[in-house]
This record gives sequence, C-alpha cells and structure tokens, in this order.
Amino acid sequence: MANKILLVEDDVTLLEMLEYNLLRQGYEVQKTDNGRTALKLAREEHPDLIVLDVMLPGMDGFDVCRILRQEMNVPILMLTARADEIDKIVGLEVGADDYLTKPFSMRELLARVKAMLRRVALIREDLSVEQQADEGKTAVDKAALLTFGDLVIDQNRREVLLAGKPVRLKPKEFELLLFLVRHHGIALSRDLILERVWGWSFDGNSRTVDVHVRWLREKIEADPANAQRIVTVRGIGYRFDG
Repeated sequence: MANKILLVEDDVTLLEMLEYNLLRQGYEVQKTDNGRTALKLAREEHPDLIVLDVMLPGMDGFDVCRILRQEMNVPILMLTARADEIDKIVGLEVGADDYLTKPFSMRELLARVKAMLRRVALIREDLSVEQQADEGKTAVDKAALLTFGDLVIDQNRREVLLAGKPVRLKPKEFELLLFLVRHHGIALSRDLILERVWGWSFDGNSRTVDVHVRWLREKIEADPANAQRIVTVRGIGYRFDG
C-alpha cells in the first residue's frame, strides 16, 4: 500500500510541482492551499506524512502544526520562505520533525520525505512485534521496558510514565530520550546527538538539541533548573544519569 502524503502549500505552482514529483515516486497525494482545510483533511484521511508550508491563508502553518501535534504523531516537514533561525526553532517547538528553507531542490525534499517515512515504517515494525508478543506478555515485552526509578520508558509502545502517570512527549523528544538512556552514563556530544536523532540530512545546529533537552527536563525532572537525570557535561553535551 502506497504511503499517503498531505501537501499544504499556497503557491499553486509549487503545490502542483510537489504533487507531480511525489506521485512519480509512487506516493498517494492529497493537497490543499489552506490551513483550516489541512486540519480537516489530516483528521479525516490520517496521512503518513504532512508537508506543511508556514505562510498559509486561513491559519498559518505554525498553528496547524501545533494543533495536529496535540492530536496525532504524524511526521511533519515544514517549508519556510525565511531562513531566520527563530522561524526554524519555532517550527520545532510547535512539533515539526524537520524543515526545509525555500528555495530547495526537489531531490532534497524527496530524500527527506523518504527518510521520514522510513522512520515511520520502523516504528510500525516495532509496534507489530509488540502486538504479536502482547498475547503472552513474553520476555520481549519486559525487555522493551527501561526503568530508572519512577521513570519508565516503553520502547515498543513509545510511551513514558513518571510516577505511574503518562508523560506526553513529541516524537523527537521521545527519540532523543531513548537515545540518551540507551547510552546511560556516557557523555554524548551535541553533534553526535544531532546526527543520530535528527539524521545526517538535517541542516539545523546544536541549538536544536539544547531546545529539546530543555523540554525533556521540564517533563521528567523534579527540578528542571537542577537536572539530575539529563546532566549537562560542560564543553561536550549531555549525559543521562537515570
């Protein structure tokens, strides 16, 4: 079954060009040039990925992304005509998984779409394994649980519990936390974290890592200003101490 992509772009020429190239790659494509219509289509059609422009009539891309992130975990690739770092950070803060600055090459966009969908496929494979093992509550289920005091991370379900209560994490926050805990006690540089969690094609900088670490601390630390779990290693990056 072909992956379903929702295109949201108010430049009609670019919208049609994106649609043409994605269809040639075998994807199923739906499109709109309006933010509010994008919300309606996403809720009705449950796309596998959304390509979302920032400047839209009806509702801008930041607001669309913020609302969708509260409702679903669909990967979102944001498009922006401005190269200002603040726009990129805002996009990440409202829940975007990646972004491209216009003008961009179609080859780069297709590569990023493919990489993001590959990650979705891997997550689905994990969920499939979890569903098969769920009947007998086998050792695979137990191995999927990472426990650090009152912090429990379920790798299969992509869920986090703190003192028995669910912690709502964005997809990238979960991936970052999982990368840190899998390297428990090891100091990891910002560049290494950026490469392994966001991928080699991501053109952001270490500021992205700092922002996501701050969000995680606010959600899993008793005192975010005096973090005990995700510790800053001066001059290097971060270390997870549990």
